[in-house]
Amino acid sequence: MRGLGESVGSTVVETVGRVFGRAQEQRPLPADVFESDEEFLVLFDAPGAHSPDVQVKYEEDALVVRIDRFRDFHDGFEMSFPGRGLTLDGRVELPTDTAVDPTRASATLRDDGTLSVRVPKVSEEDAEADETPADDRTE
Repeated sequence: MRGLGESVGSTVVETVGRVFGRAQEQRPLPADVFESDEEFLVLFDAPGAHSPDVQVKYEEDALVVRIDRFRDFHDGFEMSFPGRGLTLDGRVELPTDTAVDPTRASATLRDDGTLSVRVPKVSEEDAEADETPADDRTE
């Protein structure tokens, strides 16, 4: 009977842990947006991520981040409470009234688990020049 109780208890703990992990995966990554005259700086919480696990894209005036984390194995230990989400997503809309150059954006994953994304601004003239077809430009 004791073995059955331990088995049920272990199953309940594992199920609760998975529910917490899935709930974490459903919430967007927390982020702060900062703005200077030259660029936007967006800081995402990316705990437990490694650089190869991080994808950053710019789509439709927004930074889109996806982190696919993996659990490290610890010799001599077994997982008893899988409470951390493995796939984390975030999306931050940047102001549409400011032109940016996403091709010059940079992302850095710091040791403290913060993902720092910098997106440079461009002047109105540069933005308009980029939208003008090449054959319509005068040299």
